[in-house]
Amino acid sequence: MPQVFESPEAYVQGRGVVDDIGEHVGSLGTACLLLADDVVLDLVGERVVQSLEAADIEAETLEFNGESSETEIQRVADVVDGRGTDVIVGAGGGKALDTAKAVREETGGAMVSMPTVASTDSPTSALSVIYSEHGEFEEYRFYDQHPDLVLLDTAIVAGAPTRFFRSGVADGLATWFEADATYRSGGQNVVGGTPTRAGHRLAKLCYETLRDHALSAVDAVEEGAVTESVAAVAEANTLLSGLGFESGGLAAAHSVHNGLTQLEETHDATHGEKVNVGTVTQLVLEGREDGFVEDYVEFSLALGLPVTLADIGLDDATTAQLDTVAEAACDPEETIHNEPFEVTPPMVRDALRTADRIGRRVGERQS
Repeated sequence: MPQVFESPEAYVQGRGVVDDIGEHVGSLGTACLLLADDVVLDLVGERVVQSLEAADIEAETLEFNGESSETEIQRVADVVDGRGTDVIVGAGGGKALDTAKAVREETGGAMVSMPTVASTDSPTSALSVIYSEHGEFEEYRFYDQHPDLVLLDTAIVAGAPTRFFRSGVADGLATWFEADATYRSGGQNVVGGTPTRAGHRLAKLCYETLRDHALSAVDAVEEGAVTESVAAVAEANTLLSGLGFESGGLAAAHSVHNGLTQLEETHDATHGEKVNVGTVTQLVLEGREDGFVEDYVEFSLALGLPVTLADIGLDDATTAQLDTVAEAACDPEETIHNEPFEVTPPMVRDALRTADRIGRRVGERQS
């Protein structure tokens, strides 16, 4: 299998860059649709439209309904076709962006990712995570094209709720462990090849950047401040994690996340929060040393990230519930099979139980 590395066409990050979006979109098309939920439209809708119109680009908005489901994708695609749109801008969190990517796949034209939270590594990727109308994971949908532009305004990200920023850190921290597992096993990355050295190293740079800057960056975001650490973490959460997971590969952490979505009790937890529980589970599954696992749990707690099942809504999880998660995580199409050993549902169930106990023990020790 060949080594493959892919990326978006362009990445732009900085304070106030949302006001320059027209300059960057001008080469992509002449009629633009901004897809975002009502909160994001209130936040940036007028600024985006003004910038696009100043660049002689027709601009309209459409409210996103909140779930990257097949129903929502078809609804938006019908609007795009009806309006003759040739550029779709997805703004907000990962689900809005994933919906915009799926719509571009159906309608053609160009696609711009404009994350307003640094909460996932979705913005740079050529895939969408598709959920049911009720929020259960259904499938990954892969595309030949990446976003034509990823535009991240650090002032907007710093002004968003800190929980989203922390969630992005959790998603980014998983990148290294999953990419390294894929590299060690010779597994397949998300873009259809084996990992390049570049993808592997970018995943490690993502982890190192987060370990060096995440604590102070979270402090800054709590104050709505933009600092160099905020910029570093925003880049790590979005660009480094995006390139690292896609060209480096996914493994157990995201499979456990996907399994956890099968339980309604976890639906109030963010993507990154569930991934963090998945990361601790992966470390246990791989038999990492006690000190290493505890160090990761301690760092997570310092950031305010969940490390137990109760933290993501699963109080007193039953064996049946854990079996449901483990069975879904071990689906034949899941990335958990990029681990450098065979993984079975009982192994995942027991790793979940053990990871939960470690999280509780370390948390009690710190309290």
